[in-house]
Amino acid sequence: MLCMVTRAGVATPGLTEDQLWRAKYVCDSAFHPDTGEKVVLIGRMSAQVPMNMTITGCMLTFYRKTPTVVFWQWVNQSFNAIVNYSNRSGDTPISMRQLGTAYVSATTGAVATALGLKSLTKHLPPLAGRFVPFAAVAAANCINIPLMRQRELQVGIPVTDEAGQRLGHSVTAAKQGIVQVVISRVCMAIPAMAIPPVIMNTLEKKDFLKHRPWLGAPLQVGLVGFCLVFATPLCCALFPQKSSIHVTRLEPELRTQIHEQNPSIEVVFYNKGL
Repeated sequence: MLCMVTRAGVATPGLTEDQLWRAKYVCDSAFHPDTGEKVVLIGRMSAQVPMNMTITGCMLTFYRKTPTVVFWQWVNQSFNAIVNYSNRSGDTPISMRQLGTAYVSATTGAVATALGLKSLTKHLPPLAGRFVPFAAVAAANCINIPLMRQRELQVGIPVTDEAGQRLGHSVTAAKQGIVQVVISRVCMAIPAMAIPPVIMNTLEKKDFLKHRPWLGAPLQVGLVGFCLVFATPLCCALFPQKSSIHVTRLEPELRTQIHEQNPSIEVVFYNKGL
């Protein structure tokens, strides 16, 4: 209720300043900044830690058998597809055919990468096999994010002046935003998928876990969650959501259009997505 009131620009009488700011945070996290649509719950950044700790923990636990590798990579990329679509930049509609093609391509790429790397690590130390999920996730992010946001690469994303006045659409800004998101997502996965495997590889050699193998999965999920609590906000903050780009780096047509409207503008802003 507070969120809807804030979006309408009307404050309920009696609200304190802290309550208004709280309402703004809730509103910003629940609604897409460009389309104004309410984002599905698991597509919001607030769902990243609980969802990713479960999925990533299972990927790191069940990495030995091909069926479980395929299943958890599919679950992970399905979740990533929802997140990438929900946090895209711009308000250009995407057809169901484009979404379906992007989803199938990204999921297939992730599974193929995981299985290919898994086969390469058969003759390597056991610890090497534990890093296969991370390599697959990093590669899949480079596939999934651009594919799920391919419409931005075709028609561009809105760029605005400092006051938020829309100046046009830019493919160059879209490319920069997508690269920033890919870097953030890969960095976000590094602590959660690199630290727990080393710890678990040591713990599984101890008698405590040998006698209690059922503790392996929940312990792994807990370690991943602990890492994600810190990595998620830090990596989301690597690049500001309202990013900027110099006018000289934009497409010639858009650059000319902006200079005709306001010659004094040197930097424009855009929503890079998350």
